[in-house]
Amino acid sequence: MSLILDRSTITLAADHLRKGELVAFPTETVYGLGADANNDKALQKLYVSKGRPTNHPVIVHLASLEQMNDWCIELPDYARILARQFWPGPMTLIVKKAKHVSSMVTGGQDTVGLRVPAHPLALALLNAFGGGIAAPSANKYGRVSSTCAEHVAAEFGDEISIVIDGGSCPIGIESTIVDVTGPRPRILRPGIIPEQDIIEYSGLAQNTNISVGSSLADRVKNIRVPGSDKSHYAPSTPMLLLDKSAMRTFLANHNASTKSDQLTYAVLALSGCDQLLSTDQSSTLDSIKDNLPKVIRKYIQANIDPKIYARELYANLRKLDRLDANYILVEKTPESSDWLAISDRLRRAATHLHQ
Repeated sequence: MSLILDRSTITLAADHLRKGELVAFPTETVYGLGADANNDKALQKLYVSKGRPTNHPVIVHLASLEQMNDWCIELPDYARILARQFWPGPMTLIVKKAKHVSSMVTGGQDTVGLRVPAHPLALALLNAFGGGIAAPSANKYGRVSSTCAEHVAAEFGDEISIVIDGGSCPIGIESTIVDVTGPRPRILRPGIIPEQDIIEYSGLAQNTNISVGSSLADRVKNIRVPGSDKSHYAPSTPMLLLDKSAMRTFLANHNASTKSDQLTYAVLALSGCDQLLSTDQSSTLDSIKDNLPKVIRKYIQANIDPKIYARELYANLRKLDRLDANYILVEKTPESSDWLAISDRLRRAATHLHQ
């Protein structure tokens, strides 16, 4: 595997794609694992390397809005408005596919996801390649997404030929996926672009019969999209998602335990460790931190700004996953709209514990 650090070598990466090889590259959301979207052998290699079921669609990345016409049919006016407003950017549009689009891209569906990413290296690669690049997130299927080149290298080693190193992804969670196959837009996967912006910029806000559908029942409509599995984005270490009160009780009980086979935890919380670990109001923060090794391998206090939290989320989960703790404990995030995408990722990351 080569780590490409220089724009001048983008041409080499494009050549690898034309030869049917896999290339990982940065986007503003997460790193993508790319293959020529018109090459079924390359797509097969992509699915095998990622360990992804072949009925799960992948998003096609394009260099410009103008290329959208090559990949879709029956595009409503509001969809073009959304594309002009949010592309390049973290929005994927689900459209009716053109006849030539491979079923390996669509997961056997009659729709395809399209996106123009905002990262300069992604756009440079797309322009050099000249076609669509199918690119799910650059991680093993169902696991924590990669937000830097080192994450990709740790996941795949020599399974892929080139990783374009663009540093850390500035957004850090996957794109908002919007179904535009009907008379109104419907959010199928939340992302950093909020529902209200989609309503406003679609030009449909004044029509009371047309709005963005974001309820679970309204999202389904038989369209499968990336990241919609009940269990997804999950670290290898079992992960518990707890509200502040439940986490405080949980840690207090386990910290007081004297069992020799005591379990260990790695923690990601919005609250400070003094708020979650102190059972004695006279305890000082230093004394609380001194007790962390009893049950806690590492305590990460996350940023309370949802944009910064999102940017750091997958890197934080990967740090905690490397500690060989018995469990990762994550404090639930607020239920407000600006935390919706983060809450969605955390629920899916923890779901496998409750199946």
